[in-house]
Amino acid sequence: MINRYLVENLFGIKGLNIAWYGVIIGFGILSGILIACREAKRQNLKTDIIFDFFILALPLAIICARLYYVIFEWEQYRGNFMKMVAIWEGGLAIYGGVIGGFLAAVIFCKLSKFPIWRLIDMVVPSLILGQAIGRWGNFVNQEAFGNLVTNPNLQFFPYAVFIERLGEWHQATFFYESMWNLCVFALLIYFRKRKGFNGQLLAVYFIGYGSGRFWIEGLRTDSLYLFPGLRISQAVSLILVVVGIAMIVFRKKLFKEPPEYNGKYAIKQSEVNVG
Repeated sequence: MINRYLVENLFGIKGLNIAWYGVIIGFGILSGILIACREAKRQNLKTDIIFDFFILALPLAIICARLYYVIFEWEQYRGNFMKMVAIWEGGLAIYGGVIGGFLAAVIFCKLSKFPIWRLIDMVVPSLILGQAIGRWGNFVNQEAFGNLVTNPNLQFFPYAVFIERLGEWHQATFFYESMWNLCVFALLIYFRKRKGFNGQLLAVYFIGYGSGRFWIEGLRTDSLYLFPGLRISQAVSLILVVVGIAMIVFRKKLFKEPPEYNGKYAIKQSEVNVG
């Protein structure tokens, strides 16, 4: 029998509650920052732009991700503020996090006068990589799983995962999404040097992630329904796909080529020579 305390907490020592969920989320964030820093250097920008942006984006993204989750699970949290803020127990909605990250990008670019679509394209591969890693937090918390698997021949990981509190095997939808997100990440890395306009990587992210999430969400058992047959996250996913396609089709009207950036985050030729 697996010791759930050992699985859910890093050291498995009573009183030393360092949750694996938080460690995994932290690792995803760190990986995303490193990837974004490499892209900043490739674009002859100081890595300060990534650190400054993430200082603003991370708190906003976490707050919005939690708010989104709590709002749609209000009956579970009503009247219990401490439970609302207990993010280490799980319950961060990625769509809320994306909203928070976008708000942070708007604020940051307004203050720094950096082209917003260029910034978003620079960090969106980090976002999907963080999502791919973060889904493993669902594994240790035994959440975000799919339909019941009753066929003994299919009761194996990674197709299914055993949920201890239920004593049942369920589809490992967290794993499906993690692998899907890694594929989207690879696609974004491929297009990174080949994109035709700033904003294209965001469009690819919307289409790639939205289509995968629409499919996987249909397998999950913990979804909220907009109406019978369509879940809220599926509706949001469809909107993302449509918006992503529209961004590509109408790119000439939506995205104007910004003037060359020479602000404080640009690496000047004199700085290169000194280095």
